[in-house]
Amino acid sequence: MKLTKFTHACIRLEKDGRVLVLDPGTFSETERALAGAAAVLITHEHADHIDVDAVSGALLANQELELYAPDGVAAQLREKAPAAAGRIHTVAAGDTFEAAGFAIRSFGGQHALIHPQIPVVANVGYLVDANVYHPGDSFAIPDGIDVQTLLVPIHAPWNKVGEVVDFVIGVRAPRAFPIHDALLNDMGRGLVEAHVTRIGARYGTEYRHLSSGESVEV
Repeated sequence: MKLTKFTHACIRLEKDGRVLVLDPGTFSETERALAGAAAVLITHEHADHIDVDAVSGALLANQELELYAPDGVAAQLREKAPAAAGRIHTVAAGDTFEAAGFAIRSFGGQHALIHPQIPVVANVGYLVDANVYHPGDSFAIPDGIDVQTLLVPIHAPWNKVGEVVDFVIGVRAPRAFPIHDALLNDMGRGLVEAHVTRIGARYGTEYRHLSSGESVEV
């Protein structure tokens, strides 16, 4: 399948003429990512992972578009786009389903802790076709699964470099690419990616940087 990285946490997957998009948020080129999409997966409610206006507009404009998200996000979108309510589906950790011809399994359940005074929201990570794993804002490791392509949140208010590296070590996917990097400048990105590249390689993971708009076959 073809994987295209957009700014921050947004990923577009294409297979057999079908398009699946994950986390088209306000930091990303949402309209470009959603063009021709048959399904959208949302990990959690934060704006950098879902542009509510753009996604609800896409649901109303494209009568074939299906959306899958945790309950709070799904409820918000049903209210925002009531005409599309039948195509907005609630997902919880442990679910399995098919979206746009892709086989999906969900993991995790909650967002990583930012601070004890900041409420923890629901977060679902998605494994697509037993291949690509998008964890959203968490370091939940899929149990009993050999992930082939790991999307790594390399920088966030809720993580530090050591945790990023340990996540890569824990999953041990053959290949990994960055997500959640919009808040980094080039110097910071280079520092984090150097650690992930060097240490990940010791455990069998080849890490490769992807710029926004760049694609790779996985």
